[in-house]
Amino acid sequence: MHFPTGTRHLPALLAVAALLGSASCRGVPPTPSSPSPSASLATLHDQVRLPGLEDRRFHPDTWWRLVGPVVEGSERFRVEVVGESAEGRPLRTISFGRGPVPVLLWSQMHGDESTASMALADLYALVARRPDHPAVRAILEGATVHTLPILNPDGAARFQRRNVQGIDINRDARALSTPEGRALKAVRDRLQPEFGFNLHDQGIGTRVGRTDRGVAIALLAPPYNQEREVNEVREKAMEVMGVMIQAMEPMVGGYVARYDDSFNPRAFGDLTTQWGTSTILVESGGWADDPQKQYLRKVNFVSLLAALESIATGGYRGVGMDLYEALPPNGRNVADLLVTGGTVVASGLPSFRADLLVRYADPLLEEGGTIADVGDLAGTEARDTLSLAGMFVHLADTALSRDDEGPQLRTGAPAVFTVGRREDGSQPLWTFQGSFPADMRSRR
Repeated sequence: MHFPTGTRHLPALLAVAALLGSASCRGVPPTPSSPSPSASLATLHDQVRLPGLEDRRFHPDTWWRLVGPVVEGSERFRVEVVGESAEGRPLRTISFGRGPVPVLLWSQMHGDESTASMALADLYALVARRPDHPAVRAILEGATVHTLPILNPDGAARFQRRNVQGIDINRDARALSTPEGRALKAVRDRLQPEFGFNLHDQGIGTRVGRTDRGVAIALLAPPYNQEREVNEVREKAMEVMGVMIQAMEPMVGGYVARYDDSFNPRAFGDLTTQWGTSTILVESGGWADDPQKQYLRKVNFVSLLAALESIATGGYRGVGMDLYEALPPNGRNVADLLVTGGTVVASGLPSFRADLLVRYADPLLEEGGTIADVGDLAGTEARDTLSLAGMFVHLADTALSRDDEGPQLRTGAPAVFTVGRREDGSQPLWTFQGSFPADMRSRR
């Protein structure tokens, strides 16, 4: 998912399965050459990982059903209802530790960005099961950690970005029109955290700088003004991220980028920095063969644990800003699937030679494809390219709209088509129904 843009050449469909399985566009995560602190934390994650969250599209009730037994009734945790969503679902904080440094982490303010919510569940399991682990003991003694793990439960229930009012909660820090945004602001104002972690997911098409590598994790110390000046508040966030970068390096080295730092006066990360909290934005992107983000769940766990320990002990001090500032920026964004070289056949229209661009509703699972563009798309970058030279692409009728003037091909329509060798459709070979057929997907 994050390796160089792949090309699937299909001059003959007899070889399609093998070519769709080409490893050149997939790759595998790098393996550390020697043991490291990150390796021990990754092993720790394997030991405490909370089962039941293997599908990232979980309902918030499922998350609480799994996490509740871990945190409720334990003297190490404090669970508090701090508000309710637009639909009346409770918004809860889970806190642990009684040290002098207050920290606030919030996750899933976008309901379909759940990687960190899974990692937080694992963090609770660690605190519950391994309180004598040196990192846990340091955190419990040196910090008071507050988490708001599912800020947008209504969106999470539907696995959608916005809340049920249609508002992006992350752009509601100024107006505070949403009950979820008001709850987060009230929690921040009451706790006055020294550090804040704004935990998100980003699209998997984003490249690392000018390379062909896809971003696994993007980090940002959000600015507090238009000039993007670095004050003590931002500098502390950058130093903590230096610790996180070191922890992540053996796991996703070369695939970490810096998120755009343009100031947004509506965004929670920017205004939280402005309000005096050293804020760290984490954006989980994509990783090869990780459609449910279970590997990036582990990366989040490792980096957050390292960050919290450094905050509790003061170990981040003196790390400096160089590691953060050396990160390449988030680069260009590439499309999902480019279908090239075929002759398009659509009912009621003359056949024509054209490329098709497909956008997935769920790019990680490569499902829910729609037609994003049609025509000469030479030079368009996509994570995968399907070359159908000499083939006919028979579009389903759902790709067409009809009015009094006749049929027309419309973008945004479901990407459903049959590939064959004859214009009349008499020799169909396989059908794309918003995603590749199961027998082809298994070999990709």
